[in-house]
Amino acid sequence: MASTIRVDIVSAEGEIYSGDATMVFAPASQGDLGIAPRHAPLITTMRPGEVRVQTEDGEEQFFFITGGALEIQPYQVTVLADTAMRARDLDEAAAIDAKRRAEEAMDNQDADFDMAAAQSELAVISAQLRAIQKLRKQAKR
Repeated sequence: MASTIRVDIVSAEGEIYSGDATMVFAPASQGDLGIAPRHAPLITTMRPGEVRVQTEDGEEQFFFITGGALEIQPYQVTVLADTAMRARDLDEAAAIDAKRRAEEAMDNQDADFDMAAAQSELAVISAQLRAIQKLRKQAKR
């Protein structure tokens, strides 16, 4: 019985991660998924959030995605992200500033304002900030 599952995380910019894992955690559209080797096949959409990959040596890799699709096979996990980056590359100050601007735009709507786009942007920014906070807590351990 295999104790690892192959993980590929890709976005339009290219491959972000490729390697073996003992466990993968991903933000599926209907809730978070924990994926172990020999998982049942599944295809689902993903919401903005953190993908966490646990490697054989006990290390954890953290990635932030803005959404996309997830394909799970018994020995393969593929994350096709709209946008993906390593969580350590997230800029907290920029995310806080973007959140402030999005909230101001929602408060000061004009005729051309797209509420759905603003809410979507705010959801992505909020997910980024949660990922940054989670990563900070992990680093303190």
